[in-house]
Amino acid sequence: MTTLTREPEQPEHAESLELDRVTIKFAGDSGDGMQLAGTQFTNTSAVLGNDIATFPDIPAEIRAPQGSLPGVSGFQISFSSSHIYTPGDAPDVLVAMNPAALKTNIADLPRGGILVVNEDEFNETNLKKAAYKSNPLEDGSLSSYRVFRVPVTTLTARALKDSGLTAVQIDRCKNMYTLGLMFWMYSRPLETTLHWIGEKFGKNPPVAEANKLALKSGYYFGETTEMFATHYHVPKAKTKPGLYRNITGNEATALGWLTASKLAGRPLFYGSYPITPASDVLHELARFKRFGVKTFQAEDEIAAIGSAIGAAFGGSLGLTGTSGPGLALKSEAIGLAVMVELPLVIMNVQRGGPSTGLPTKTEQSDLLQAMFGRNGESPVGLVAPATVSDCFYMAIEAWRFAIKYRTPVIFLSDGYLGNGSEPWLVPDFDSLPKMDPNFASDPATFQPYARDPQTLARPWAIPGTPGLEHRIGGLEKADITGNVNYEAANHNKMVHLRAEKIERMVQDVPDIEVSGEESGGLLVIGWGSTYGAITTAVQRARAQGKRVSSAHIRYINPFPANLGDVLKRYDQVLMPEMNLGQMRLLLRGKYLVDVIGLNKVSGRPFTIAEIEAKITEMVG
Repeated sequence: MTTLTREPEQPEHAESLELDRVTIKFAGDSGDGMQLAGTQFTNTSAVLGNDIATFPDIPAEIRAPQGSLPGVSGFQISFSSSHIYTPGDAPDVLVAMNPAALKTNIADLPRGGILVVNEDEFNETNLKKAAYKSNPLEDGSLSSYRVFRVPVTTLTARALKDSGLTAVQIDRCKNMYTLGLMFWMYSRPLETTLHWIGEKFGKNPPVAEANKLALKSGYYFGETTEMFATHYHVPKAKTKPGLYRNITGNEATALGWLTASKLAGRPLFYGSYPITPASDVLHELARFKRFGVKTFQAEDEIAAIGSAIGAAFGGSLGLTGTSGPGLALKSEAIGLAVMVELPLVIMNVQRGGPSTGLPTKTEQSDLLQAMFGRNGESPVGLVAPATVSDCFYMAIEAWRFAIKYRTPVIFLSDGYLGNGSEPWLVPDFDSLPKMDPNFASDPATFQPYARDPQTLARPWAIPGTPGLEHRIGGLEKADITGNVNYEAANHNKMVHLRAEKIERMVQDVPDIEVSGEESGGLLVIGWGSTYGAITTAVQRARAQGKRVSSAHIRYINPFPANLGDVLKRYDQVLMPEMNLGQMRLLLRGKYLVDVIGLNKVSGRPFTIAEIEAKITEMVG
């Protein structure tokens, strides 16, 4: 891939300003290509060496009426010359392609922010769809912002009038025109996106050339018009040397699964039923057939996990993935996996609920379901990544525990992590510790439910191995022999053994680390995708002289061995989470510590300001 490293030449009228960080939100109709424009801006910024964080905001309606409020699609990107942890609380720039996009996003734009609008779409019909009584471009309601009215639709059509495309096809290119304009405004080169267009539309040259021309036309409009008095430059970030790629959480998760397969030397089988926002993992894993990955799109969630259990019985890494409603459907089969004590990993990319809920929005409300949502005493391992990049490493960790302890492990991500993106330092494969499946092989000593003295794991015997014939199923097993057994004393013993096996996983769980002071003051503790907002808020509070520390839980069942001691060392403990207090309930119940909750269930992640405000309230 060819990239441009020189600074683009600018006209004399444009003043150049250097900024440390910029946050842009692209917003428009579902058909306006805002996700694509945002992704290409992200990729270009990554190539330039900026640190980046993104937040796609996708409508739940598949085909909402064009120009309507429910049909607005958004993509927020923050790019910086220093390390950042979130895609920004609020955009510095809002690109609104129609009145509905303006109506749903203008409240997030701070006063004095830059507002770029496609003025062609602010007609009577679209204003009515967005419930505007008057045109906001004319009535003075936007006087607090720096408004740039650009006739994007008209300018795109003019640029492509000789392209040979239909009017509908030309209209679809206006996202590239807008992207080109933003590239000029923030000193981004065109080459990365031009290369992508050539690959994406290589089989349709007229469409490829039209998109390239639209991109260049938007860029040169910014360069030649006197509408913009300033353009901006964000220098590259200082990062650890190495090979980086821009990656989403779901892509990182899929690569983590593949890497675990190679580290264990076992084929990976993924049984799944499509569900937002987990479906991208199925799409990614389906691309890895040449690495021995088998993907199976089942007829329902129950069949998906059943196939994964069957794969585990056959000696493969049996994996299944879903979101909240699917985890509920898988609950009985997860209990079966607990009973048969086979390695199994269940991915849950959480979304807003209950029921169908908010399919494209984020939440952390499946924690208690993951911990307890099964009949009987059926404990499982539970891990939760903290960042987009961490999805890769915690996916591997989930398999490390599942294989070593012969147990189901739930990997608890969410839509914010799954859809968001950031630069990922590609690790050296040889530096990652290998995993040993340690299959049973000796018929003379084999007993299906004998126990490893350290882990309490039972043997993993591949069917068809001579002398290792055994039965599995959902009925209670006799200790050692694995025969069906209904005796009260045996059931009591087996329930305790399965629970103790999960508890013994703590010997492989690293201690939780604290950022800040080791005791006293306020501890802000989180889990999952709240990491970025918590970390930034605590850093800002400490810079103001406040006595605040932070810690983050990535291993949930079992908790780190030192977690209770850490919690009790502080005067106050605050737990922000995107639910009504599920982790807070677990911490208070287990450690008898008065954890204070900061809870949010709006379908949107925490802002830094929200956590900062709570810190100020608690410490003054």
